[in-house]
Amino acid sequence: MSSSPPQGTFRPALRPGHRYDASAARRPILVFEGVYKSYRADQPVLRGLELTIERGEFVFITGPSGSGKSTLLRLVHRTEQVDEGRILFLGRDIARLSVPSVPALRRNIGFVFQDFKLVPSWTVFDNVAIALEVLGLPSRVVRTRVGESLERVGLAGRGGDRARVLSGGEQQRVAIARAIVGDPALILADEPTGNLDPQLAIDLLGLFEDIHEMGTTVLFATHDRTLLDVRARRVVVLDDGKATDVPQGLGALQELFEGESGGEGADVQGEGADEYVADSGVRGPAARQVVG
Repeated sequence: MSSSPPQGTFRPALRPGHRYDASAARRPILVFEGVYKSYRADQPVLRGLELTIERGEFVFITGPSGSGKSTLLRLVHRTEQVDEGRILFLGRDIARLSVPSVPALRRNIGFVFQDFKLVPSWTVFDNVAIALEVLGLPSRVVRTRVGESLERVGLAGRGGDRARVLSGGEQQRVAIARAIVGDPALILADEPTGNLDPQLAIDLLGLFEDIHEMGTTVLFATHDRTLLDVRARRVVVLDDGKATDVPQGLGALQELFEGESGGEGADVQGEGADEYVADSGVRGPAARQVVG
C-alpha cells in the first residue's frame, strides 16, 4: 500500500530536521503550470505563468512594479489562491489542498516579509518559538532549536530582548530565524531588504546565502538591482504576467530597471503580526495576546 497522502492533504514535518516526502528528492520543488491570477477582471497579474524551481536552487524573482512578485510568493504560501492553473510543491497541487491541510504546508515553507511581522511586545525568543510551539514540540526542543536559529542569524544571547527595541536589520534577522527554525525545505523572501540601507541589505543577502548553502531552496523577490549585480544567481523576471529567465552579466536587466523607483506596487498586500500568528495556527492565550 502506498504511503503517499491522498490528494488534498499535506503531511507536516514529523520532527525538526525531517522534510516532507523524502522519496520526492528528484522532483522539482516547485512547478507553476499555466497559472493565472487577477485582482480585477481587466487587470490580470499572472497570465498563464510557467516556471520550474529545482530543489536546492537560489532564485531571484524580479520585475517591474506591480508585475506580481509578491503575488507569486503568496500563491505558493496559499495566502492567495490561483484563478487557473496548478502550483505543485513537492508534487502536490497546492490549490487542491483542503483548508485544514494548509498549516501543514506552511510548516514546510518559511516566509520572510519586508515588514518583519513580529509582535513588538514579545521577546525575540517568543517571536521565533511560535513557529515550533504550534507543532506541540516539547519545551526543551523549542529552546534548543530557537537558540540554534538565533545563533545562525547572529543574534545569540538576544532572546530575552523585546522585539520593539531592535533595529530594522535586527528585526529582519529575527524574522529569518523564525522562518528557518522549523528546517523548511523552501524559504520565500518577499522584498526582505526593502526597509534596510544598502550595506545592511547586502549583509542580509549573505545570510540567505548561508541558509541556501545548508540545502534550503530560496525564492528571493527583490526590486533591488544592486543585489542582483552582487551575486551570480538565477534571475527570473516577471513581466506582462509571464516568467522569463534572464542571463546575468549581459545587460539584459538594464531596460527593466530604467525609470523604476522601487516598490512592488499594486500587488503588495501587507499583513500585520496578528495575521502571521493567526496563519500559524496559534490558539489559546498566546493568540489572544495578539489578536484579542
